[in-house]
Amino acid sequence: MSSALLRQLPAIDKWLVSDSGAALSAEFSRPEVLAVMREHLARVRRDVGNGATELPEFESREYARLLRADLVARRQASLKRTINATGIVVHTNLGRAPLAPEALAAVERIARDYSNLEFDLETGKRGSRQTHVETLLTELTGAQAALVVNNCAAALMLVLHAFANRREVVISRGELIEIGGSFRMPDVIAESGAIMAEVGTTNKTSLADYESAVNDETRILLASHPSNYRVIGFTAKPTLAELSGLAAQRGLVFVQDLGSGSLIDIAAPGFEGEPTVADSIAAGVDLVTFSGDKLLGGPQAGIVVGRADLIQTIRRRPMARALRIDKLSLAALEATLRLYLPPHDPMAKVPVLSMIGESKASVEARSKRLTEELSVHTGLRSELADGVSFAGGGALPMSEIPTKVIRLAVENVSATELANQLRARDPAVIGRIANDALTLDLRTVAPEETGELVAAITELVA
Repeated sequence: MSSALLRQLPAIDKWLVSDSGAALSAEFSRPEVLAVMREHLARVRRDVGNGATELPEFESREYARLLRADLVARRQASLKRTINATGIVVHTNLGRAPLAPEALAAVERIARDYSNLEFDLETGKRGSRQTHVETLLTELTGAQAALVVNNCAAALMLVLHAFANRREVVISRGELIEIGGSFRMPDVIAESGAIMAEVGTTNKTSLADYESAVNDETRILLASHPSNYRVIGFTAKPTLAELSGLAAQRGLVFVQDLGSGSLIDIAAPGFEGEPTVADSIAAGVDLVTFSGDKLLGGPQAGIVVGRADLIQTIRRRPMARALRIDKLSLAALEATLRLYLPPHDPMAKVPVLSMIGESKASVEARSKRLTEELSVHTGLRSELADGVSFAGGGALPMSEIPTKVIRLAVENVSATELANQLRARDPAVIGRIANDALTLDLRTVAPEETGELVAAITELVA
């Protein structure tokens, strides 16, 4: 029976010249229709192999509409907007930091028109894209100079390659972090061309450990801030000032990978404090690398600040050009950095910081209004419960931010299926499943998104 059905499948070339095939090829393109038709026939063959006893009506209008729906879906953008209701502020899988309106306006302005990206308007000669953010970064961190590339891993790799290619980098075993996506510090060091020398133990490393490891091949002392983990209990490690003194004494470059890259002291409930970039520079670190899209709250970028002579050496490396930041990210970064200058309050102006700093009472008030809107729909239950939000994105791992969450339930629909249905929306709604219920945390939902969130939920029971 299955063999007989398979012999009835149409030849694709013949179907493409049928009325339906020709019409779809004219509306889309022959290669697109061909690809989708092949996918359909492969699916039919699988169904027949699994016991199906009937074939679609390939010449029918209904089948043409089905094919057209797949063609339309194929042309839709893959990268889509989502509503982040997880309570994880810097959500790596959801694009990390949402940009401030000022940064969005800067991106649009620079994307729409030509710009002085690498053109000096005063001299009429070639300029450097770094000038647009360097002064801002030095002012905000106290560093002598700055350089920006496309992400923090690239920034660290560039520094290691510039000063320790085929030479040694000394790092504590307790700081051999995994930075996400299975990328680990030893791999980054190896890829840069440097040779890693581990010292100390996972929980304790002394200044003497660093001193005994330094030899004629050593070029860098590397400290890696635990921005995405904590080692607690019986622990010890040298201060930045101590490592800075050792590096100066031995003629080495002292580098710190700060990761999350906070530019200000974050004042929010539940936070134990996060060192700022300025703290590291003041402690004598020669070069600090950090991200632009974590606690700084800007676009993806890798930033290096520190001594002017070292930054100048990095600028001259061919790798610096290969890893340079693009103009749209640069525009967003410049606009974001300006929000840290007086009279601006970055805790209010930078979305990541304002979400982290929103009080539990404020989140509860917004959540209560939303549940009241949902209460008129039968078959839908929503209640408030205590919960915790997280900074996320490899930042402040021990800091749980008190919050209120909405526990959502629909009759005869499991929490998993409810999460699946909301993810299928446009924009997709992403929540968290906890204690057999789908929970929504409005800390990470902008007030202007609330209407869309209500619509997405109520359509599930319409």
